[in-house]
Amino acid sequence: MAVISSAVDTVIENIYNDVHPFLNERQKRILAGSIADACGFGGIKKVCAISGLDYKTIKSGISDKTNKPEQWNEYPEEYTSEKGIRRKGAGRPGIEKKYPEITEKIKFILENNTYGNPEQILVWTNLSLRQIVQILEEKYNIKTNKNVVSNILEELGYSKQVNQKMEQVGSQHPDRDEQFQYINNKATEFIAAGLPVISVDTKKKELIGNFKNNGQEYRPCKDPRKVLDHDFPLEGGKVSPYGVYVINNNTAYVNLGTSCDTGAFAVESIRRWWNIVGKATFPTANKLYVNCDGGGSNGSRVKLWKYALALLADELGIEIHVSHFPPGTSKWNKVEHRLFCYISRNWQGKPLIDIETTVNLIRSTKTNQGLSVLCEVDENTYNKGVKIDDEVFEKIDLEKDAKLPNWNYVIRGLKIGIK
Repeated sequence: MAVISSAVDTVIENIYNDVHPFLNERQKRILAGSIADACGFGGIKKVCAISGLDYKTIKSGISDKTNKPEQWNEYPEEYTSEKGIRRKGAGRPGIEKKYPEITEKIKFILENNTYGNPEQILVWTNLSLRQIVQILEEKYNIKTNKNVVSNILEELGYSKQVNQKMEQVGSQHPDRDEQFQYINNKATEFIAAGLPVISVDTKKKELIGNFKNNGQEYRPCKDPRKVLDHDFPLEGGKVSPYGVYVINNNTAYVNLGTSCDTGAFAVESIRRWWNIVGKATFPTANKLYVNCDGGGSNGSRVKLWKYALALLADELGIEIHVSHFPPGTSKWNKVEHRLFCYISRNWQGKPLIDIETTVNLIRSTKTNQGLSVLCEVDENTYNKGVKIDDEVFEKIDLEKDAKLPNWNYVIRGLKIGIK
């Protein structure tokens, strides 16, 4: 800060330095303008040296001081409220006003470049901020900068990571990206036609009882919840939450199984979703598109899964289109990061004392995006090791897609005359 030689200028400097820490932006501007105006010729230059404010800012302060009554009448809220520091419309407009679609475009760019545990809220991407900025400009003609992109990523739940975890176990399947594109295109077509698209999977099994549940909850000071010191299954046993997430409308159904996680259980979960929610939501639908993992109870090689789907297709009178995610890519299944992660977050730190508590915690899962979850208990018994021999499997009316047939197929039921 420049030193002012004259005694008067020294007094002005001392006054400004003493007062300005207590003022907001508009008040500082008006104070500087008042001092400059009182100093007469050369006053603006002197106040610039004292305050460090820009010449234009001080000119604006003189204008504010001179025209205050008119501006107060024109902008009463801005000039009488503590929050009203700048004139109406002042400052650079937000990027969303210029490019309303920027957040959705960034989401789309990140869709196939996201890493992290799908049951946790925070995820990360292998794209740098500059790469995202470059893609936005090249593909969508959206000109922005890395700071804006960084802020949007934080709003979307992305976080900075020390390590770049870009290596996956084993080699990536050569058809991985092609399958992602296939699923995206087909799901887009179904949604545009008003047909249901669901993402399904089984969440990890949960112990029922007074066991420790990872995470924290608010409790009275120095009064942590007491739980058992060992996780030995008790009378409550385990439950298998099978999730059906509806991509069309951000709703979900969880079938809480108390038996084994089998192909029959997976299809029964879809059946219950359809009977309770699906047919009422999509009354004219003649097709259903199912996205699922490549392994587990709904795996691409599980014959029981496909046979049970054939029975369901006959029962409902609809075509069931199925696409499996490639090996090692289950975290891209939307049920993982649109449903399961929020269920885990909702019950973190809370023991799943009994079935009723578990159901209530799942039902109470909400998000700012409007997710709603319905949960029911499935007390049926599902036996492990049920085999579907080749003769029975051949009775399924199954049509494989020309593109990646092992992962994409349509089931229309059982062949005519065969039950």
